[in-house]
Amino acid sequence: MDIVFASAHETDPQAWMAALRAALPEARVRLWGDGQPEGQADFAVVWAPPADLFTREPRLRALFNLGAGVDALLRLPNLPDDLPLVRLEDGGMAVQMAEYTLYHLLRESRDFGRYERQQAEGFWRPLDDIDRDAWTVGVLGAGAMGARVAQACAALEYPTAVWSRSGRAVPGAESYGGEAGLATFLARTRVLVNVLPLTDATRGILCRSTFDQLRPDALVINIARGGHLVEADLLAALDSGRLRAAALDVFEREPLPPGHPFWTDARIRVTPHIAGASLMDRTVRQIADKIQALNRGEAISGVVDRNRQY
Repeated sequence: MDIVFASAHETDPQAWMAALRAALPEARVRLWGDGQPEGQADFAVVWAPPADLFTREPRLRALFNLGAGVDALLRLPNLPDDLPLVRLEDGGMAVQMAEYTLYHLLRESRDFGRYERQQAEGFWRPLDDIDRDAWTVGVLGAGAMGARVAQACAALEYPTAVWSRSGRAVPGAESYGGEAGLATFLARTRVLVNVLPLTDATRGILCRSTFDQLRPDALVINIARGGHLVEADLLAALDSGRLRAAALDVFEREPLPPGHPFWTDARIRVTPHIAGASLMDRTVRQIADKIQALNRGEAISGVVDRNRQY
Protein backbone atom coordinates (compact mmCIF):
# COMPACT_ATOMS: atom_id res chain seq x y z
CA MET A 1 0.00 0.00 0.00
CA ASP A 2 1.37 3.38 -1.05
CA ILE A 3 0.30 6.69 0.56
CA VAL A 4 1.47 10.09 -0.63
CA PHE A 5 1.37 13.16 1.66
CA ALA A 6 0.93 16.46 -0.20
CA SER A 7 0.35 19.68 1.69
CA ALA A 8 1.32 23.16 0.55
CA HIS A 9 0.60 24.71 3.96
CA GLU A 10 1.84 22.09 6.44
CA THR A 11 4.97 23.39 8.18
CA ASP A 12 6.07 19.99 9.55
CA PRO A 13 5.16 17.27 7.04
CA GLN A 14 7.68 14.86 8.58
CA ALA A 15 5.71 14.78 11.82
CA TRP A 16 2.49 13.93 9.96
CA MET A 17 4.25 11.27 7.91
CA ALA A 18 5.78 9.71 11.00
CA ALA A 19 2.34 9.55 12.61
CA LEU A 20 0.85 7.96 9.48
CA ARG A 21 3.65 5.37 9.39
CA ALA A 22 3.06 4.53 13.04
CA ALA A 23 -0.67 4.10 12.46
CA LEU A 24 -0.21 2.18 9.18
CA PRO A 25 3.08 0.27 9.50
CA GLU A 26 2.21 -1.88 6.49
CA ALA A 27 2.15 1.18 4.19
CA ARG A 28 4.83 3.09 2.32
CA VAL A 29 4.25 6.73 3.25
CA ARG A 30 6.12 9.26 1.13
CA LEU A 31 6.23 13.01 0.70
CA TRP A 32 5.05 14.48 -2.56
CA GLY A 33 7.93 15.83 -4.61
CA ASP A 34 10.73 14.14 -2.66
CA GLY A 35 12.11 12.38 -5.69
CA GLN A 36 10.70 8.94 -4.94
CA PRO A 37 8.99 7.00 -7.75
CA GLU A 38 5.52 8.33 -8.53
CA GLY A 39 2.41 6.85 -10.07
CA GLN A 40 1.92 4.10 -7.49
CA ALA A 41 -0.09 5.84 -4.76
CA ASP A 42 -3.27 4.18 -3.55
CA PHE A 43 -4.25 7.03 -1.24
CA ALA A 44 -3.33 10.70 -0.85
CA VAL A 45 -3.47 12.73 2.35
CA VAL A 46 -3.62 16.38 1.35
CA TRP A 47 -4.13 19.99 2.26
CA ALA A 48 -4.03 22.41 -0.72
CA PRO A 49 -2.31 19.83 -2.95
CA PRO A 50 -0.66 20.63 -6.31
CA ALA A 51 -2.99 20.40 -9.29
CA ASP A 52 -0.76 17.89 -11.10
CA LEU A 53 -1.10 15.38 -8.26
CA PHE A 54 -3.96 13.69 -10.09
CA THR A 55 -2.19 13.33 -13.43
CA ARG A 56 1.02 12.05 -11.81
CA GLU A 57 -0.83 9.71 -9.43
CA PRO A 58 -3.53 8.16 -11.64
CA ARG A 59 -4.08 5.09 -9.42
CA LEU A 60 -5.52 6.96 -6.43
CA ARG A 61 -8.41 5.17 -4.76
CA ALA A 62 -9.33 8.01 -2.38
CA LEU A 63 -8.20 11.49 -1.40
CA PHE A 64 -8.18 12.36 2.32
CA ASN A 65 -8.37 16.04 3.21
CA LEU A 66 -6.67 17.37 6.36
CA GLY A 67 -9.68 19.55 7.14
CA ALA A 68 -13.44 19.68 7.04
CA GLY A 69 -13.68 22.16 4.14
CA VAL A 70 -13.19 20.76 0.64
CA ASP A 71 -14.12 23.82 -1.43
CA ALA A 72 -10.52 24.40 -2.50
CA LEU A 73 -10.17 20.78 -3.58
CA LEU A 74 -13.29 20.94 -5.71
CA ARG A 75 -11.84 23.88 -7.64
CA LEU A 76 -8.65 22.05 -8.60
CA PRO A 77 -8.19 21.32 -12.31
CA ASN A 78 -7.71 17.69 -13.32
CA LEU A 79 -9.63 16.44 -10.27
CA PRO A 80 -11.13 13.13 -11.45
CA ASP A 81 -14.91 13.03 -11.26
CA ASP A 82 -14.89 9.53 -9.82
CA LEU A 83 -12.18 10.02 -7.17
CA PRO A 84 -13.73 9.80 -3.69
CA LEU A 85 -12.97 12.86 -1.55
CA VAL A 86 -13.02 12.19 2.17
CA ARG A 87 -13.42 15.13 4.50
CA LEU A 88 -12.09 15.17 8.05
CA GLU A 89 -14.90 14.49 10.50
CA ASP A 90 -14.03 16.61 13.51
CA GLY A 91 -10.43 15.60 14.27
CA GLY A 92 -10.64 17.67 17.45
CA MET A 93 -11.89 20.75 15.59
CA ALA A 94 -15.47 20.80 16.85
CA VAL A 95 -14.68 21.41 20.51
CA GLN A 96 -12.25 24.19 19.55
CA MET A 97 -14.92 25.86 17.42
CA ALA A 98 -17.34 25.60 20.32
CA GLU A 99 -14.76 27.22 22.62
CA TYR A 100 -14.15 30.01 20.12
CA THR A 101 -17.87 30.71 19.81
CA LEU A 102 -18.45 30.63 23.56
CA TYR A 103 -15.59 33.05 24.20
CA HIS A 104 -17.07 35.70 21.93
CA LEU A 105 -20.65 34.99 22.99
CA LEU A 106 -19.77 35.35 26.67
CA ARG A 107 -17.63 38.42 26.10
CA GLU A 108 -20.56 40.22 24.52
CA SER A 109 -23.47 38.86 26.53
CA ARG A 110 -21.74 39.28 29.90
CA ASP A 111 -20.23 42.69 28.99
CA PHE A 112 -16.68 41.53 29.72
CA GLY A 113 -15.36 43.99 27.15
CA ARG A 114 -16.90 46.87 29.09
CA TYR A 115 -15.44 45.53 32.32
CA GLU A 116 -11.99 45.52 30.66
CA ARG A 117 -12.45 49.18 29.74
CA GLN A 118 -13.64 50.00 33.26
CA GLN A 119 -10.56 48.32 34.73
CA ALA A 120 -8.33 50.44 32.49
CA GLU A 121 -10.05 53.51 33.90
CA GLY A 122 -9.94 52.29 37.52
CA PHE A 123 -13.75 52.36 37.57
CA TRP A 124 -15.76 49.92 39.75
CA ARG A 125 -19.33 49.48 38.53
CA PRO A 126 -21.35 46.26 38.27
CA LEU A 127 -23.40 46.21 35.05
CA ASP A 128 -26.87 44.81 34.53
CA ASP A 129 -27.43 41.08 35.01
CA ILE A 130 -27.53 38.96 31.88
CA ASP A 131 -30.85 38.30 30.16
CA ARG A 132 -30.18 35.10 28.22
CA ASP A 133 -33.46 35.33 26.33
CA ALA A 134 -32.08 38.48 24.71
CA TRP A 135 -29.04 36.58 23.39
CA THR A 136 -30.56 34.12 20.96
CA VAL A 137 -27.91 32.11 19.12
CA GLY A 138 -28.33 30.91 15.56
CA VAL A 139 -25.82 28.50 14.00
CA LEU A 140 -25.61 28.25 10.22
CA GLY A 141 -24.69 24.63 9.60
CA ALA A 142 -25.91 21.47 11.32
CA GLY A 143 -23.03 19.08 10.62
CA ALA A 144 -20.56 17.79 13.21
CA MET A 145 -19.05 21.24 13.76
CA GLY A 146 -22.28 23.18 13.81
CA ALA A 147 -23.98 20.68 16.08
CA ARG A 148 -21.16 20.84 18.63
CA VAL A 149 -21.23 24.66 18.60
CA ALA A 150 -25.00 24.74 19.01
CA GLN A 151 -25.03 22.22 21.84
CA ALA A 152 -22.30 24.10 23.71
CA CYS A 153 -24.34 27.30 23.58
CA ALA A 154 -27.55 25.51 24.55
CA ALA A 155 -25.77 23.88 27.50
CA LEU A 156 -25.24 27.37 28.93
CA GLU A 157 -28.98 28.02 28.49
CA TYR A 158 -28.74 30.41 25.56
CA PRO A 159 -31.78 29.94 23.29
CA THR A 160 -30.15 28.19 20.34
CA ALA A 161 -31.22 27.22 16.83
CA VAL A 162 -29.52 25.70 13.79
CA TRP A 163 -30.20 26.12 10.10
CA SER A 164 -29.18 23.91 7.20
CA ARG A 165 -30.49 23.20 3.71
CA SER A 166 -31.80 19.85 4.87
CA GLY A 167 -33.23 21.00 8.19
CA ARG A 168 -31.17 18.40 10.06
CA ALA A 169 -32.19 18.10 13.71
CA VAL A 170 -29.68 18.85 16.47
CA PRO A 171 -30.61 17.77 20.01
CA GLY A 172 -31.07 20.73 22.33
CA ALA A 173 -31.59 23.27 19.56
CA GLU A 174 -34.42 24.38 17.34
CA SER A 175 -33.93 23.28 13.72
CA TYR A 176 -34.79 25.19 10.57
CA GLY A 177 -34.29 24.14 6.98
CA GLY A 178 -34.37 25.34 3.41
CA GLU A 179 -35.03 28.79 2.01
CA ALA A 180 -38.43 28.90 3.68
CA GLY A 181 -36.92 28.38 7.12
CA LEU A 182 -34.01 30.79 6.73
CA ALA A 183 -35.99 33.99 7.21
CA THR A 184 -37.63 32.70 10.39
CA PHE A 185 -34.27 31.48 11.68
CA LEU A 186 -32.59 34.85 11.09
CA ALA A 187 -35.48 36.83 12.61
CA ARG A 188 -35.07 35.03 15.96
CA THR A 189 -31.24 35.26 15.96
CA ARG A 190 -29.05 37.87 17.63
CA VAL A 191 -25.74 35.96 17.65
CA LEU A 192 -25.14 34.48 14.20
CA VAL A 193 -22.43 31.80 13.98
CA ASN A 194 -21.41 30.56 10.54
CA VAL A 195 -20.11 26.99 10.26
CA LEU A 196 -21.35 26.22 6.74
CA PRO A 197 -19.30 24.62 3.98
CA LEU A 198 -18.42 27.05 1.18
CA THR A 199 -20.38 26.19 -1.96
CA ASP A 200 -21.92 28.18 -4.80
CA ALA A 201 -25.13 28.23 -2.74
CA THR A 202 -23.51 29.58 0.44
CA ARG A 203 -20.91 32.00 -0.95
CA GLY A 204 -21.70 35.53 0.24
CA ILE A 205 -24.42 34.38 2.66
CA LEU A 206 -23.11 36.81 5.31
CA CYS A 207 -24.35 39.88 3.49
CA ARG A 208 -26.58 42.91 3.89
CA SER A 209 -29.78 40.95 3.34
CA THR A 210 -28.84 38.48 6.06
CA PHE A 211 -27.69 41.16 8.50
CA ASP A 212 -30.90 43.16 8.01
CA GLN A 213 -33.00 40.17 9.09
CA LEU A 214 -31.21 39.60 12.41
CA ARG A 215 -32.39 40.91 15.75
CA PRO A 216 -31.08 44.39 16.61
CA ASP A 217 -27.59 44.87 18.05
CA ALA A 218 -26.42 41.57 16.62
CA LEU A 219 -23.07 39.79 16.77
CA VAL A 220 -21.65 37.86 13.80
CA ILE A 221 -19.08 35.07 14.25
CA ASN A 222 -17.52 33.53 11.13
CA ILE A 223 -15.47 30.36 11.66
CA ALA A 224 -16.17 28.73 8.29
CA ARG A 225 -14.69 30.38 5.17
CA GLY A 226 -13.83 33.94 4.18
CA GLY A 227 -15.87 33.55 1.00
CA HIS A 228 -19.06 33.46 3.05
CA LEU A 229 -18.63 37.11 4.04
CA VAL A 230 -19.30 40.22 1.96
CA GLU A 231 -16.80 42.46 3.70
CA ALA A 232 -18.25 45.79 2.55
CA ASP A 233 -21.70 44.76 3.81
CA LEU A 234 -20.26 43.89 7.23
CA LEU A 235 -18.58 47.27 7.58
CA ALA A 236 -21.77 49.05 6.48
CA ALA A 237 -23.86 47.09 8.99
CA LEU A 238 -21.45 47.99 11.78
CA ASP A 239 -21.43 51.65 10.78
CA SER A 240 -25.24 51.79 10.71
CA GLY A 241 -25.53 50.13 14.13
CA ARG A 242 -27.29 47.10 12.67
CA LEU A 243 -24.48 44.96 14.07
CA ARG A 244 -22.67 45.58 17.36
CA ALA A 245 -19.56 43.50 16.65
CA ALA A 246 -18.02 40.71 14.61
CA ALA A 247 -15.52 37.95 15.37
CA LEU A 248 -13.74 36.77 12.24
CA ASP A 249 -11.34 33.84 12.00
CA VAL A 250 -11.37 33.35 8.22
CA PHE A 251 -10.93 35.75 5.31
CA GLU A 252 -11.14 35.88 1.53
CA ARG A 253 -7.42 36.60 1.46
CA GLU A 254 -5.19 34.93 4.02
CA PRO A 255 -3.07 36.20 5.65
CA LEU A 256 -5.26 39.27 6.04
CA PRO A 257 -3.37 41.96 4.07
CA PRO A 258 -1.62 44.83 5.88
CA GLY A 259 -3.73 47.95 5.86
CA HIS A 260 -7.02 46.04 5.67
CA PRO A 261 -9.70 47.98 7.60
CA PHE A 262 -10.50 44.97 9.78
CA TRP A 263 -7.13 45.26 11.54
CA THR A 264 -7.89 48.57 13.21
CA ASP A 265 -11.67 48.39 13.64
CA ALA A 266 -12.40 48.06 17.37
CA ARG A 267 -15.74 46.42 16.60
CA ILE A 268 -14.07 43.52 14.78
CA ARG A 269 -11.95 40.87 16.47
CA VAL A 270 -9.51 39.17 14.09
CA THR A 271 -7.84 35.79 14.60
CA PRO A 272 -5.56 34.01 12.07
CA HIS A 273 -7.67 30.97 11.09
CA ILE A 274 -7.17 29.15 14.38
CA ALA A 275 -10.74 28.55 15.55
CA GLY A 276 -10.52 24.83 14.80
CA ALA A 277 -7.15 23.22 14.11
CA SER A 278 -6.84 19.58 13.05
CA LEU A 279 -5.23 17.71 15.95
CA MET A 280 -2.61 15.34 14.57
CA ASP A 281 -3.27 12.28 16.70
CA ARG A 282 -7.03 12.26 16.18
CA THR A 283 -6.76 13.16 12.51
CA VAL A 284 -4.24 10.41 11.70
CA ARG A 285 -6.20 7.80 13.64
CA GLN A 286 -9.36 8.71 11.73
CA ILE A 287 -7.63 8.56 8.34
CA ALA A 288 -5.86 5.29 9.19
CA ASP A 289 -9.11 3.65 10.31
CA LYS A 290 -10.81 4.65 7.06
CA ILE A 291 -7.96 3.44 4.88
CA GLN A 292 -8.03 0.09 6.67
CA ALA A 293 -11.82 -0.09 6.20
CA LEU A 294 -11.49 0.61 2.47
CA ASN A 295 -8.88 -2.13 2.17
CA ARG A 296 -11.39 -4.50 3.76
CA GLY A 297 -14.00 -3.46 1.21
CA GLU A 298 -16.13 -1.59 3.74
CA ALA A 299 -17.99 1.68 3.27
CA ILE A 300 -16.71 4.72 5.16
CA SER A 301 -18.26 7.96 6.36
CA GLY A 302 -17.11 11.44 5.37
CA VAL A 303 -17.16 10.89 1.61
CA VAL A 304 -18.13 14.18 -0.05
CA ASP A 305 -21.32 14.24 -2.09
CA ARG A 306 -20.28 16.61 -4.86
CA ASN A 307 -23.91 17.19 -5.88
CA ARG A 308 -25.13 18.23 -2.45
CA GLN A 309 -26.23 21.81 -1.88
CA TYR A 310 -25.75 23.03 1.70
